[in-house]
Amino acid sequence: MSLIRVSDLSFTYEGSYVPVFENVSFQIDTDWKLGLTGRNGRGKTTFLRLLMGDYEYDGSIGASVEFDYFPFPVENPEADTLEVILGQMPDVEFWQLKRELLRLHVKEDVLYRPVGTLSHGERTKVLLAALFVRENRFLLIDEPTNHLDLEGRKLLGEYLSQKKGFILVSHDRAFLDSCIDHMLSINKADIQVQKGNFSVWYENKQRQDACEAARQQQLKKEIGRLQETARQAGNWGDQVESTKIGKKSLNYDRNRDYVGEKSRRMQQRRKNLERRQERAIDEKSQLLKNVETAESLRLEPLSFHKEILVEAKELMIGYGAKTVCGPVSFQIKGGDRVLLQGANGCGKSSIMKVILEQAGQRSLGCRKENMPKQEGTDRKEEALTVPKITGGTLETAGGLRISWISQSTDHLKGSLDDYIRQQAADGTLIRALLRKMDFSREQFEAPLESYSEGQKKKVLIAGSLCQQAHLYIWDEPFNYIDLYSRMQIEELIRTWSPTLLCVEHDKAFGEAIEANDVLVS
Repeated sequence: MSLIRVSDLSFTYEGSYVPVFENVSFQIDTDWKLGLTGRNGRGKTTFLRLLMGDYEYDGSIGASVEFDYFPFPVENPEADTLEVILGQMPDVEFWQLKRELLRLHVKEDVLYRPVGTLSHGERTKVLLAALFVRENRFLLIDEPTNHLDLEGRKLLGEYLSQKKGFILVSHDRAFLDSCIDHMLSINKADIQVQKGNFSVWYENKQRQDACEAARQQQLKKEIGRLQETARQAGNWGDQVESTKIGKKSLNYDRNRDYVGEKSRRMQQRRKNLERRQERAIDEKSQLLKNVETAESLRLEPLSFHKEILVEAKELMIGYGAKTVCGPVSFQIKGGDRVLLQGANGCGKSSIMKVILEQAGQRSLGCRKENMPKQEGTDRKEEALTVPKITGGTLETAGGLRISWISQSTDHLKGSLDDYIRQQAADGTLIRALLRKMDFSREQFEAPLESYSEGQKKKVLIAGSLCQQAHLYIWDEPFNYIDLYSRMQIEELIRTWSPTLLCVEHDKAFGEAIEANDVLVS
């Protein structure tokens, strides 16, 4: 059995006074299929980078295997995929690579196309296939499902279930269940390793949290009782001691031995009670350190005077002369929760952009870099970048107010205050929402560029939740978002029933909000 041993690991980013890890110790087997979970900003990617040796740290990490990281950087996206792979891993055997691609249902011709032309799904599968060909390696797989459709996630899960020796960072519950046999969780107070898939780990965590909460309530009552009993014992001891002086001392002189022994016993009882109280307080302080609090979020959507907000009939969308999706027909009525489903590249985001273009300036939170260009755009560029209706019809209700979350976070730059001003949003409300989604107050002062991808997504979500709108359009809002925040948003949607049009490939999310699926092809 080969082990990876982490001993007394401590790490703090330069310029920060808050440690990411402090005296952490655990060990894992190199044959395990490990899922890695933890809230955004808790240090998941940092831990993988520490294993790779990218940062200096205190403590030790010992392993008999070499580590590989996914996704590895591609310096020249114009180079053929095979050239990139061989440049990164010259020891890869071509026949082995073809075998892995076959298992992932990827055609061999992708190897002879520039990396930059591959879809997200193709790129993920090709890079993982190349990494799994190498021997005596332990893979560190960071968020491979982002931008993968449901079918792609299912296929990748089946592929990983046949492998061993990896750590997988993902917040997709169904995906984790399909391919792991151990969980590595970065908690508030420690790092824990447990056997089982995600569902087993989460059930155990809920059970442990419930037991600790019950024990804490019991200890609170016990501490109160011990405090009262100690106070009474102290009063009795003081009363006995008072017989040694004044008028009561005559009785003490006649019963010196009895009174002295009684006083000693009373004082000893008080000390014993105080020691029991201190032990109970200490035990109570050890409980609930890893409980993840997820306060309820609030949203106040606007109601609309018409039943139908958006209606598409045999809608077809294209870029220039190329049609990318359709025909597709659907309606969005007030209170509907609609998920656009379909393979990567089928035009789900294009449908959203066309709806936003139809709504025009009525859209909220629509930044120029994320919206189709209008005036001043070169016609050739516009034809290639701005989706247009090429067939069928699309109608949006007049006066419709839309709140929009883009798939990309690249436009988030500067400070949080800058973002708040750009959105003309309520800064107090945005900060309150971010606090509920596990942001620290110190994080508010950091530049947006330093945020993790999950934290950037939370900024966009908080911005959207601050807006009162008739329709919320979210394009893959949960990429990189941690489990607890996903559950918060699922609860919010169930509670406040906003009208929602969303692209999201997390199967558990669609089931939790009881969404209606619209298939795009």
